Amino acid sequence: MNVLVWNEFRHEKENPVVSDIYPEGIHGAVADFLKKDGHNVSTATLDEEEHGLTEEVLSDTDVLVWWGHKAHDEVEEDIAERVKQRVLDGMGLIVLHSAHFSKIFQKLMGTGCDLKWREADDKERIWNIDPTHPIAEGIGQYIDIEKEEMYGEHFDIPAPDELIFLSWFEGGEVFRSGATFKRRNGKIFYFRPGHETYPTYYHEDVQKVIRNGVRWAENTNGPKHQYGNAQPLEPITEK
Repeated sequence: MNVLVWNEFRHEKENPVVSDIYPEGIHGAVADFLKKDGHNVSTATLDEEEHGLTEEVLSDTDVLVWWGHKAHDEVEEDIAERVKQRVLDGMGLIVLHSAHFSKIFQKLMGTGCDLKWREADDKERIWNIDPTHPIAEGIGQYIDIEKEEMYGEHFDIPAPDELIFLSWFEGGEVFRSGATFKRRNGKIFYFRPGHETYPTYYHEDVQKVIRNGVRWAENTNGPKHQYGNAQPLEPITEK
């Protein structure tokens, strides 16, 4: 499988706390554990030409993993549309943490994707509420994360096709933290944890969920939907 991990790569350059946690960037950390599954993993960042998301690169990508936070508006509109079209055509998409506000996720959801948030070292308990789902394979009843940024409801997204994880935070909030969506031929998985000032992407169970999500999101080469004018499959009796 060809997996592309995309990241703004801004916090790591500007905040020493983040660069100490992720010296090779968040994209580097995510790419490292995805390689353990034998995937062909590459990375791309915002400041590359065409954000590293050329037609050629996207056409060769089976699953795209997206992390963004402070520079959503800097993603060029035509490139966001290009990514959206690839998802509709069958490319899988994994949306991580603050990428809920990314142009690509908003376009595919058709909503603002807003939520409540707080940075206060909340403990997060991610409850596994669909243990039979492939994305939850190998995960116990819950995942505990010692410190994370809080996201709280209401999360302004459409009703998910499947809700796999539900988070509870030490401050009392809950959040739909693991949700899947299908858009035409593409499959999308949103997974909440991953604030840049915490070492969340080194957490074994967080890595396992993302690895499972990548496998789930791969297009299985099923039949493509056809749209527009269609010729009859059988002769139509003249009337």
